[in-house]
Amino acid sequence: SIAILLYLAQKFKTPDHWYPCDLQKRARVDEYLSWQHTNIRAKASKVFITKVLLPLLTGQPLSAEKLEVATEELNVVLKQFEEKFLQDKPFIIGSEISLADLVAVVELMQPVCAGYDLFEERPKLAEWRRRVEEAVGKQLFQEAHEGIMNIKNL
Repeated sequence: SIAILLYLAQKFKTPDHWYPCDLQKRARVDEYLSWQHTNIRAKASKVFITKVLLPLLTGQPLSAEKLEVATEELNVVLKQFEEKFLQDKPFIIGSEISLADLVAVVELMQPVCAGYDLFEERPKLAEWRRRVEEAVGKQLFQEAHEGIMNIKNL
């Protein structure tokens, strides 16, 4: 959860870029972390649930209409994310990665793991993802997503 991430960042005195002491930068992290609950998280997980989990759990075929609605909703918030949060910066709060970027990329990987490559037609978003992956390390990034990447094999 967001609360535990903030607690851990402060308790273990992680490098400042994760959750900055500078109030303006911290406010940008907090702004994104508050916004993402009903936007990126809600819409990205809806695509994942509709495309992977519901058919897996119910044994029923995928509803094309529900998936189309979920994908359209996700596309709206992805545009907002690019315009309002990324803008022309390498990361959400500027030149360094933060918890906001980490939370965002985890949520956006859900639809990717479901077979919807939302980065494919969004070069700005794809470049941001590449920078996030580089910042945390490719191996760690892969390990962190290994379970969800294999969910379709169930």
